[in-house]
Amino acid sequence: MTTNKARIIGWILTGLVGLFLIGGSGVPKFVEWPGKAAMMDHLGLPLALVPIIGVIEIAVTLIYLIPRTSFLGAILLSGYLGGAVLTHLRVGDPWWFPVVLGAIAWLGLALRQPVIMRLALGSSAEVIQPAGRST
Repeated sequence: MTTNKARIIGWILTGLVGLFLIGGSGVPKFVEWPGKAAMMDHLGLPLALVPIIGVIEIAVTLIYLIPRTSFLGAILLSGYLGGAVLTHLRVGDPWWFPVVLGAIAWLGLALRQPVIMRLALGSSAEVIQPAGRST
């Protein structure tokens, strides 16, 4: 796969992760909808925590979406999704979706920034600096 195609696919995956986490999961935490209180009760979380969880979710996703801070964002996003896995495991709900979402987030980042893949795989190849930067 060419580098340009990989970057495009990486940005598409990154955009999908961002769209879901902000639009499909983060923003609804600030809106009342039927079943919200019952769902939070099932998860054992007080309803008052939902906006705080929403702020954290949106913040780490925005950090992930900004190219300069995307590596830090991916790390923070992994921690957030790890908490989601634990929450779902604790109540016996399916836990695999946050794991898949985290893997897609890291894959998107690795395709956008090939150095991430080389670091993850332990490649001994020399890291090439972007144009305009000296080592």
